[in-house]
Amino acid sequence: MQDTLTVTFHGAAQTVTGSCMAFHAGSSTVLVDCGMFQGSRTLEALNHEPLPFDPGDIDAVILTHAHIDHSGLLPKLVAQGFSATMWCTQETIDLLEHMLADSGRIHEFEAERRNRRRDRAGDDPFIPLYTERDALRAWERCRAMTLQTWFEPAPGFRARLWNAGHILGSASVELEAAGTRVICSGDIGPASKAFYADPESPSGFDHVICEATYGNREREKVSIAERRSLLEAEVLAARARGGNLVIPIFALERTQELLLDLDTLIDAGRIPGTQVFVDSPLANRITGVFARYASELEDTGRHNIFDNPAFHFVSDVAESMRLNSVTGAVIMAASGMCEAGRIRHHLLNNLHRSRSTILFVGFQAQGTLGRVILEGAKTVRISGNDVRVRAQIRQIDSYSAHADQTELAQWIAARLPIAGSLFLDHGEPEAAEGLRRVLQAQQPELDVRLPMIGERYALPSGGKARRETTGRIDLPLAKGRDWQNAYADFATSLKARLARLPDDRQREQALQELQAVLAAHDART
Repeated sequence: MQDTLTVTFHGAAQTVTGSCMAFHAGSSTVLVDCGMFQGSRTLEALNHEPLPFDPGDIDAVILTHAHIDHSGLLPKLVAQGFSATMWCTQETIDLLEHMLADSGRIHEFEAERRNRRRDRAGDDPFIPLYTERDALRAWERCRAMTLQTWFEPAPGFRARLWNAGHILGSASVELEAAGTRVICSGDIGPASKAFYADPESPSGFDHVICEATYGNREREKVSIAERRSLLEAEVLAARARGGNLVIPIFALERTQELLLDLDTLIDAGRIPGTQVFVDSPLANRITGVFARYASELEDTGRHNIFDNPAFHFVSDVAESMRLNSVTGAVIMAASGMCEAGRIRHHLLNNLHRSRSTILFVGFQAQGTLGRVILEGAKTVRISGNDVRVRAQIRQIDSYSAHADQTELAQWIAARLPIAGSLFLDHGEPEAAEGLRRVLQAQQPELDVRLPMIGERYALPSGGKARRETTGRIDLPLAKGRDWQNAYADFATSLKARLARLPDDRQREQALQELQAVLAAHDART
């Protein structure tokens, strides 16, 4: 009897981070991606759990692209025994050198910072998830493969990569094993995205696994020229208010797209006198990688658009701090969801200023500081400080590197016929369900699955997928806002709410009642 290909979802199932799928056929196991969970503290805690497989049993990794939610656990995988090859495009290898090393440095710094906290005196020390050295050891295991070229990552498997149009070097992964043909979309870019040709893949599969990040969203179709006009309006409006325009950025891709548009606007004299500070060492290194590929990228005029004299790439910490005295500038800083990095310092310095503008140009996951600000919080907590939100909060949605609902449905339609099942992953539950409804209205016969983390499916040739293992039931509460988000909301509003009580006696009584509630919970545990 012929062996059947199986897939196990170890991440990015009903959530948008932690992408990791294990395909098994015969004696071989191949991972597609091995990414970090990002978002709420509860979700990020999954990164510290033991890997759900023995790294030494993995025969190969095929990586769709360099974003940390797809690559960020590769150093942990290698540190714990993986010794085979990681396959991806050359552009992805060039980006990973910086992305993984930076991630390792962040984990080392965060562990050191937590261990210095006075409220942790006597506790067991935090151990970094992995180190910069672990990250570089993982990077050294990468091997480049060109698009549309068949290769054999492990015995019994054939694979090839297709342009996904998401970021530099991104790819969809086609797999053949045990007589079954599968494609994993990776992250799919929107139509007419800057720098790249539109996504491309073949058709006619047994099973398709497609991302659903924006599965329930339709973006207004905006051309690159129209998008630049939107950015121009935000830059000029922020200048008219007399403050800075602060943009939380993703170091990879979003930074470079913004610089492309700002370069065009500056050269055309549409935002005269604008000074742009990119305050992210990682973004600056990634921009250097893009500069090496500038002649191959679309929309650049085949020249290096990143050397505009109005662009200032800030790496030194002291130089970053001096930006506190700057006004009327564009300040771009990572991280894009405001969970870490220098953007938190710039938010501390600008959120409380009514003349400042905070412009979001990327996806904000549930539970992140960026999502909290974007949804209208009046006060937020940043690095132990309660910060009033007086700045103008703005958003441009047309910079997304992800296809929207219509574009995802079109990508899936172009993969038809699908003889077996379609899996929707890499999306919050509402997004995956929204896309499922649209697809089944268009193709009632299509077998659509919304997998959970931990589920394993058999993928027979020409037949529907069969679930063999149920998923983890302890994860639904971890995917969105968690108790730490609720605590931050409560803590930031507590002082103001106490101040609204008539007198000190009632304030003291309220605090005593809160203490009594916590004591009652202590007694029950």
